[in-house]
Amino acid sequence: MDNQRNLILAVVLSAALLFGWDFAMNWLYPQPDEPAVASAPARVPSDKASVSSEEEPAINSRTRSREGGLTAAGDIALEEKDLAVELKTPDRVRIDAPEVAGSINPVGARIDDVTLKTHRQTVEKDSGPVRLFSPAGTPAQQFAQFGWVGDGIKLPDAKTEWQTSGGPLAPGRPVTLTWDNGEGQTFRTVFSVDDRYMLTAKQTMVNTAAMPVVAQPYAFLNRTSKTASRDTWNVQSGPLGQFGGSVNFSYDYDDLDDARQVSPEGKTGWIGFTDIYWLSALIPQDGAATTSDFRALGNADYRADVIYDPVTVAPGRQATRTTRLFAGAKESDVLDAYEEQGVGNFGLSIDWGWFRWFEKPIFWLLKELFHLVGNFGVAIMLLTVIIRGLMFPVAQKGFASMAQMRAVQPKMKALQERYKDDKVKLQEEMSKLYREEKINPLSGCLPMFVQIPVFFALYKTLLLSIEMRHQPFVLWIKDLSAPDPAHILNLFGLLDFAVPGFLAIGPLALLLGATMWLTFRLNPAAMDPMQQQIFSIMPWVMMFVMAPFAAGLLLYWITSNVLSVAQQQYLYSKHPQLKAQAKKDQADKVRASERGKLEG
Repeated sequence: MDNQRNLILAVVLSAALLFGWDFAMNWLYPQPDEPAVASAPARVPSDKASVSSEEEPAINSRTRSREGGLTAAGDIALEEKDLAVELKTPDRVRIDAPEVAGSINPVGARIDDVTLKTHRQTVEKDSGPVRLFSPAGTPAQQFAQFGWVGDGIKLPDAKTEWQTSGGPLAPGRPVTLTWDNGEGQTFRTVFSVDDRYMLTAKQTMVNTAAMPVVAQPYAFLNRTSKTASRDTWNVQSGPLGQFGGSVNFSYDYDDLDDARQVSPEGKTGWIGFTDIYWLSALIPQDGAATTSDFRALGNADYRADVIYDPVTVAPGRQATRTTRLFAGAKESDVLDAYEEQGVGNFGLSIDWGWFRWFEKPIFWLLKELFHLVGNFGVAIMLLTVIIRGLMFPVAQKGFASMAQMRAVQPKMKALQERYKDDKVKLQEEMSKLYREEKINPLSGCLPMFVQIPVFFALYKTLLLSIEMRHQPFVLWIKDLSAPDPAHILNLFGLLDFAVPGFLAIGPLALLLGATMWLTFRLNPAAMDPMQQQIFSIMPWVMMFVMAPFAAGLLLYWITSNVLSVAQQQYLYSKHPQLKAQAKKDQADKVRASERGKLEG
């Protein structure tokens, strides 16, 4: 009867974990109704009146996709239609750099058309490049604008048509935009680009009038949250920057909606917006005094501003400010290279979290293994072998401790029987027994605890690193950073229906459950019947829980389980008393189960 009650309780707890996890994930981070198209970040009407948040339809942040991009079918269709019109104007200046393509709009001196040549929208090779910037007024609006503000002087604005020279914009081939206000001041913006993702805007005002003039150079980024990636507890999406020497992850789009304007404290190193894989950021001129803030403009539009302090230009003189614009993918090596060139903490725009000291070495080793074997799936398996090899001495000590614990079990049971009514005395005698036998009861758990940070580091690496994006393994696994696309319940896609999230079991999840069950089966049976029941069900519960995780993470865990089985077989050969006890425990469990059936 007790066994049946334990079994029922174990099933109930497991079901609560399974369905509770699925409910929580779907409530916190639901999937969009429409498939996302990666037309990444953008939008904000700097030349339009802001709309009050009370007057606008709310943008539900929970409907955003993991990578970002438009999710509504109407927005996707309208974006394609708008781009076909906006990008065909003949006066645009083409951008053709090794990593980025697009164009500069001479109206308003805007960089509002940027695609990333080496990153595809989807895993399909013909899906086209990721679009990062889109012109103002399009559903996926995102752009950078450079100009001047001030009083008592005629200045260019969002509708100013600049004269252009040069092009296409490429490394070593700058483009110049010029505008004369007809009152003695000439404004010039020289754009240049490097071989990765950094563009530079050199803004100059020349004063040929008889009197000095005062103005402030500015730059801003403008984007919509419609294309934002999903903001979760461990991945930042939204406003981001370095202020006062440290990266500020404090704000999201909802915070901006509430505050309308946020001015982070400290000197601005860089400021912009981030998604899980993409970043747009303005980097002010070194040594120049600036003010910076984030603004909510309404209608899901946001802006990051950099405004330089006023400059006075005497007659016959000129003033220049240089602002850099990063518009690209958050590739760790590239960000670190820019950091070495003076962009402070730029590598931390990847939200590694508190454990980056552990995650980055794991990531480095994984990349090195990938360069060695050419397949990230194989690299993950090799990484697992290396980690388990490094932890083998710890596991060996754990098994030795388990063997000692089994050897003293008769003494432990005797103490439990003798002091069953005196818990304090029992603990004292148990501690004394451990000291006499030189046993550490926690050492058997050490391998599991050591593996937790490794597992979390790999989880964050697969979650954050664009280097993992669209990396194939074998056969049907085309993207190790995404869940297993094959589902058993719809016969791997042969049946035309969407499998509910908590039932989306693929081959990798099934292998995970089977290998975990095998490792639990090889472990010595727990003395408590309730623990036995939980351990027998837990592998299959974890199979459901882990199914939606990245395929690469499941591959790591499956490999680790297989190595655990081999390791246990080896260590059992070194500790025959433990193996004999494990067999005896299994036989006792079978007999107890049969006895329970007969009594029932």
